[in-house]
Amino acid sequence: MHNQLTQSDIQKMQEEIEYRKLVVRKEALEDVKTARAQGDLSENFEYYAAKKFKNANESRIRFLERMIRTAEVVSDVSAADEVGINDRVEVYFEEDQETDTFKIVTTMRQNSLEGLISTESPLGKALMGHKAQDRVFVEMGRDAGYYVQIRSIEKTGDDGDAIRSF
Repeated sequence: MHNQLTQSDIQKMQEEIEYRKLVVRKEALEDVKTARAQGDLSENFEYYAAKKFKNANESRIRFLERMIRTAEVVSDVSAADEVGINDRVEVYFEEDQETDTFKIVTTMRQNSLEGLISTESPLGKALMGHKAQDRVFVEMGRDAGYYVQIRSIEKTGDDGDAIRSF
């Protein structure tokens, strides 16, 4: 399975790769060089910490490059009145009689603690393509699920700024 990324996600990853290669890599190599010059490497904590940081940076670069190489590019464009990627959606949970707001994002950006839910999550999958005031069944398994109602849809840019509400 490929990770779904928008063109904007890929652009941000490429910018991070460039920053890590041009700035962080240079700093990490300098830190290793400085720590190595301090003498006995067997008891030199600074040397091991600098090497660990350098290796973590290189690992992150490889991870981002692999993500871009294997990504399935998805469009973040949706109809003006339908739920799509990067939209903020206010949802009423019928069972709990509670309302919550979520932003629909790609799998790489999901973070439920910050209200960012993936298009691959049960709730995200159920909401995609529906309109405000639709009653939607969220399937949790073969015989389990619950109903939610979409109260409002706020079209936002990738940066989170509101463009239009429904």
